[in-house]
Amino acid sequence: MGHYQLLAKIGEGGMGVVHLAQAPDGRRVALKVLRPHIIGDDEARERLAREVASLQRVRSPRIAEVLDADPWGEIPFVATRYVPGLSLHEHVKEEGPLTGDDLRFFAAGLAEAVLAVHTVGVLHRDIKPSNVLLEGRAPVLIDFGLARLAEDPKLTVTGWLLGTPGYLAPEILYGDDATTASDVHSWGATVAYAVTGRPPFGRGPAMAIMDRVRRGEHDLSGVPADIKPVILAALDADPAARPSLPALLADLRPAHRQGPRWGHQSADEATMPFALATSHPDDDATDVMATDGHAARLDDVRTLAETIVDGRFSEPVAAPPTTPLTEVQQAARAPYMQPAPPEQTAPPASQPPPNGAAQVQRGLLLTGLFALVTIGFALAPYLSLVGVGLGALALRTWSWTSEAARERTWRRGPKWYDGPLAVLTSPWYLLVAAGGTLMLVLWSAALAFVVGLGLLLFRIPLESTLLVMGGVLAFSLWWGPGGRRVRRPTRSLAQGVTRWGWLGWSSAAALGVAGALSAYLLLTVGVNWEPMPGPPWRQGTLLGDLTGWL
Repeated sequence: MGHYQLLAKIGEGGMGVVHLAQAPDGRRVALKVLRPHIIGDDEARERLAREVASLQRVRSPRIAEVLDADPWGEIPFVATRYVPGLSLHEHVKEEGPLTGDDLRFFAAGLAEAVLAVHTVGVLHRDIKPSNVLLEGRAPVLIDFGLARLAEDPKLTVTGWLLGTPGYLAPEILYGDDATTASDVHSWGATVAYAVTGRPPFGRGPAMAIMDRVRRGEHDLSGVPADIKPVILAALDADPAARPSLPALLADLRPAHRQGPRWGHQSADEATMPFALATSHPDDDATDVMATDGHAARLDDVRTLAETIVDGRFSEPVAAPPTTPLTEVQQAARAPYMQPAPPEQTAPPASQPPPNGAAQVQRGLLLTGLFALVTIGFALAPYLSLVGVGLGALALRTWSWTSEAARERTWRRGPKWYDGPLAVLTSPWYLLVAAGGTLMLVLWSAALAFVVGLGLLLFRIPLESTLLVMGGVLAFSLWWGPGGRRVRRPTRSLAQGVTRWGWLGWSSAAALGVAGALSAYLLLTVGVNWEPMPGPPWRQGTLLGDLTGWL
């Protein structure tokens, strides 16, 4: 295949067939030959070329990085670093779940791998046990970013499912775009499998599994108490409530600095991954099986935590003692070893509040916003309607602008001018968002008006009627047509504010004070109908005469 000599078939999946291959310089690679329905036209090949250009920027010991690719060949392929080890799926089947230090070391290493992918603006989209290989006891993530090739509409209309149901985030199953939080959810499901030996959302028909994922019905029985809160937070059904990868690493790193327990695996024996791929009805993916009786003398693998975290390199993980390498081993290892980065000292950063406190703060912020819109509408209906309309327009413009910026990053990687470019293009996205915002505001106002008119017919007091109308308005703006582009940026703002405990509590208190002041003015001053002379159902208007007649 090109300049590579195929040695053995080691795996097969929906994207293609994976072979162990030998490069002209003698090093071995994992060569994935893509299937015709994945790469069938020039547009798909061009997308593959762009994707490979992004993936080649990822460099980490936790990643099976892309070494070579031929998007325009007669049979396209992608060559990645060859990792001599079993997948997590097969390892758990053969040796049982991970425990103790091994488990925390695995969880932290997998988080570092995902963060390394995110650092260059790439999402993995398909984190699962069959896509995590164990090099000794160190996790190595494979197939990162290649799942994006399956976004071709020609595939989705024929029923192509992007990802494995039990390891997809609920927002993806609802039709939302994947985000870094989606990969965090998949990380949590994969770690849960590593510790329990079973998929956290159970087995069975794909529709049943996806229904459990959407409802957040996971089974974490048997997960140790010291790591269970981390997994629970990662599996939160709300993407905005999930912790970031740096926060996960901050929880896991203190306990995994000493590395895993290596005593139960001899340095003289390690399972070789030469195998034929097998498929079982209850498997969640196609994995690599180890052949019977094959063992070889392999030196222990040095594990390095060189992933960039918040602009600094994380602390190196202590490696197990190794025997001196022979010249042959040094030559074989040289292509894959990355030079260690210089030590950097990072200034102390403000620690985010615990996950529980942050969730309480986000709940108070969203509740405070809902109450403020409700009471504000009762206090000044016309002015509040204009205010929430402008706010919805700003949020929807931000949503369109940030989505376009993420797409540009996906296509050609992060650039220094991404920020200024987003500012320059925001007027265009303001126009794009205007139509949807107008429809959303008119829909919400009409619904609130119909509800208010019905209450007036039953002679409900005016202030109570306006409060109910304000609640209907707030609910419709959140869940109405086009409300997704209001919900997502609002949740992102709340998540950003609650990264610092003092700011989260201060913002919640400010919303509470504003709501209380609005309620006080409503009770003492009454309803302000500016800039109109009165309510739309006042006497002398057609609506007022009709209401009076009814």
